[in-house]
Amino acid sequence: MDGDVPTVPPPEPPDSGAAWYAPAVRDQYEIVPGVVATVAENDGAFEYRIRTPALSAAAAADLEAISAHFSGASLRRPRTREGAAERFREGFDRKYERVVDRLTDRTASARRRLAYHLLAELRCLGRLTPHALDDRIEVADHSDGELSVHLTDYAPARTGIEDPDFLGHFSAERVERYTVTFAGYEIPVVRYRERLLGTDPFEHKYAVLEPELLPGDERLIEECKARIWEAGLDEGATAEDRTALVRKRGRRVLSRRFAARNTREWVGTVRHVLRRVLAEYGQGVPPVDRRVDGDRLDDLLYYVLRDLVGYGQLTVPIRDPNLEDIEANRVGERIKVVPNGGDREPTNLRFESETAFINVATQLAADDGVELSSSRPSAKVNLEPAGIDQTIRCAVALPTISEDGPHVSIRKQASDVLTPVDLVDSGSLPTELVTLLWLLYEHRGVVLFSGPTAAGKTTLLNAHMPFIAYDARPVSIDEGAREVFVPHETGVSLTTRAHRDEFKNVSMADLMTETNYLNPDTEVIGEINTAESFETFSEVLQTGHGVLGTTHADGIEKLLNRVIEKGLPPYLLLEIDLVVFPRHVDGERYVGAAVELLSEREAGDADYPTETIEKDGTTIHYSRILERTPAGEWTFAYRHPELGDPTERIELRAFDRLAERTNRTPEDVESEFRRKHGYIEYLVREDVSDIGTLFGFLSDLRANEAATIERIRRRGATDG
Repeated sequence: MDGDVPTVPPPEPPDSGAAWYAPAVRDQYEIVPGVVATVAENDGAFEYRIRTPALSAAAAADLEAISAHFSGASLRRPRTREGAAERFREGFDRKYERVVDRLTDRTASARRRLAYHLLAELRCLGRLTPHALDDRIEVADHSDGELSVHLTDYAPARTGIEDPDFLGHFSAERVERYTVTFAGYEIPVVRYRERLLGTDPFEHKYAVLEPELLPGDERLIEECKARIWEAGLDEGATAEDRTALVRKRGRRVLSRRFAARNTREWVGTVRHVLRRVLAEYGQGVPPVDRRVDGDRLDDLLYYVLRDLVGYGQLTVPIRDPNLEDIEANRVGERIKVVPNGGDREPTNLRFESETAFINVATQLAADDGVELSSSRPSAKVNLEPAGIDQTIRCAVALPTISEDGPHVSIRKQASDVLTPVDLVDSGSLPTELVTLLWLLYEHRGVVLFSGPTAAGKTTLLNAHMPFIAYDARPVSIDEGAREVFVPHETGVSLTTRAHRDEFKNVSMADLMTETNYLNPDTEVIGEINTAESFETFSEVLQTGHGVLGTTHADGIEKLLNRVIEKGLPPYLLLEIDLVVFPRHVDGERYVGAAVELLSEREAGDADYPTETIEKDGTTIHYSRILERTPAGEWTFAYRHPELGDPTERIELRAFDRLAERTNRTPEDVESEFRRKHGYIEYLVREDVSDIGTLFGFLSDLRANEAATIERIRRRGATDG
């Protein structure tokens, strides 16, 4: 049965280092039942040792036989320590339990000891399983050929383990786990952090846990895709219809391939059926190679759908709403992603062939009506794939202009528009700036959001769009970004991008002509980056309309350089009421500064600090009305210790501009600012973070301010 396995260790003399009461032992504790960790100190260094359940010779033979039995199966190891612990607690499912029951006959205690080793070897991380289960291990270090661990109270501690398997999995700590939906599949995604020193420079990683493949499956997948391509797909069909068609044809092709192969391999087929029949009568072990079962067929179908209906290796990241950026730079290199508000992370995905990479880049361009070729090797495209509530902006290129092969860079715009309340709550900007933007949006001001890519320019622009009066007409003009949010019934969105091959692309000049006939109150230029869009911007500045826009310039000096470079007369910058500079630092997005541009006369009359910048004979005066301090606080305008004190003047050129525009005095505009600041504080206090609710409140306020205030007071009295 179990041989002569002792139930307790043999006695040790008091001076033995192996004794639990040895003076060198600093700590000893049980990790899980039957597994004990010991921390000892020898010659000034800590040692970490593990004692696992002992096996008799017969039980060890059983362990070897069961491991050999499962060697033909594809067993996925957990990606992180948390995954290993969860799997260990779950134990074996019935498939494993039946095999173990029929391959071994042990007592209950021996069975428990054997079960630990089977879980460790087949389902977890081998000899590192107990280390993964130990919550006191914080960091692992693999140097000088030996694994060392940093415990909560002892570090470093040598383990005596050299070059173990699954070291990367053991060192990983899960950040989050969720699933992404594609074609009816729920594909698990794991983000994790590696705590192993001296290895990959990327600390955080992103793994897509796609279905496992058995040997020969890749060939079957390629054959299936080729057969489906030969039959042809209806390019005009909807995404759902194409998915259903590929699924139906793929299932039929793969089923025939399985049947044909099993017919040729008749000996293997007979053996497979015989083992299954004997197992049903309790006379043998059931087969586990999943030769023709439905699970394996579904796994292969996933890859067929991924490549023919999705975007290859980019399919899951593109459909993951938790990602902002996706980057595929070259063949054979890990694809990188940027989670929302996070830093760049490598994935377990990569393009292994240039052909597959080119196919995905070409497909991304084609889905926006652009054909990549030797004469047009790169393109900027914008997609709204079916089933994805995000706008996707892609820069794609063929090997013609890329030294290391094709590349793809994807930016995703979240479908849920943030509100000013969301931005204030997240520490992105203060309530005073929200109030000033309210005034400028409502009274047809000119605001420019300027900063690097991914700083949050469009997020800021969109968040404040409800401040445009509900009965005004905003018209958005862009070159295909399709990111501008217009909640108004009166609004119109125009784009230069053609959405069908039969339509001809239009230019920014064409849109300008179209806009003139739409009688806009405010024009929104989503991306002011090309010479043509800057020219459009300069023309709009002279129309008297309100103007909102975004551009790439990290600071006032770079903005001036960009304006001069694109041929815009620098004096037109004085038409801009406010320039807001958002920043993106260490995953945090916030407004770093807001600047008012001043004429020479305005700068000379100002009794508050102003600055000057000169470029190619052009002098620009400006004042920083808002800045974020290193401590994360904002300084706003000048000489106003408290906004509630009406005797303290708030120094803003915008008040003078708005007073002239609305035929009022600057004092009246300042009074409106203070009143609206109170409303913003109310919205923040009441957490009005729904864009529709905010737009409705602002519309009610403008229609009848007194009645709206009275309703707020009644509601407050009722709540109180």
